[in-house]
Amino acid sequence: RRGRLGREGRASLCSFLLGASVAALPLLLGSSPSLLAAPGLRGRLALALHVAGVNAALLLIYPRPLYKIAVRACFLGFAFGCGLLLSAGRSAWRHFGWYMCSLSLFHYSEYLVTAINNPRSLSLDSFLLNHSFEYNLAALSSWVEFTLEKLFFPELKQITWLSTVGLLMVIFGDCLRKAAMLTAGSNFNHIVQNEKSDTHTLVTSGVYGWFRHPSYVGWFYWSIGTQVLLCNPICVVGYALASWRFFRERIEEEEITLIHFFGEEYLEYKRKVPSGLPFIKGVKLEL
Repeated sequence: RRGRLGREGRASLCSFLLGASVAALPLLLGSSPSLLAAPGLRGRLALALHVAGVNAALLLIYPRPLYKIAVRACFLGFAFGCGLLLSAGRSAWRHFGWYMCSLSLFHYSEYLVTAINNPRSLSLDSFLLNHSFEYNLAALSSWVEFTLEKLFFPELKQITWLSTVGLLMVIFGDCLRKAAMLTAGSNFNHIVQNEKSDTHTLVTSGVYGWFRHPSYVGWFYWSIGTQVLLCNPICVVGYALASWRFFRERIEEEEITLIHFFGEEYLEYKRKVPSGLPFIKGVKLEL
């Protein structure tokens, strides 16, 4: 039921926190937070042992179906914890730590909010880890650009004010998306629905009174913000263009369905409330 975590949600939350506990390793080892960036094998050995120990615990605690959920949530928690370690240190990878925290928390919270809001649609795909080949390629491209520019133009990766702007964009975008998911409740689904269910209603309150597609607006600015955070000039432009094109097509596809579901009610809502994304007006279809 909505508002209450089921077995899958609880397993994911415990596993995420277990993975994120890697951030406590410096306290246990009596070392600085810059554990990941420090030379030598001690820190890396501690990380490897942590991963192995946590994975063994998950295998013992959860049966196979829940383990598949737990291991993904734990991986995201581990990435979040490693991001915290990098963020707390003084290394040149500090801003990449912010990025790791943002990326892992975005994907885990997609699953958690779905578990709360619409558990009937919950699946491994709710993590959005396998969103698409293009999405994974975009992520890989941003890591490659960051690494190469850090090697050849290290000063470009130390513009703290710009990374701070990117972090604020990320926080705004993710909060807006999650607010949209929570407001829509069981009406929200990661997959565009072709058939209207008995409980499907048109949501126009809350953030849906600001934008017709607040979850897409949030994701749009979150994705661009991750590249501003990393000070990746090439990917900032690439992400903006690719995201804009993707959401333009997605909004047109979704609005055709919504007009079919709600008819004049949606058309009236469409006339009053903007899509929220620049230069995207949605499908040009009238009854």
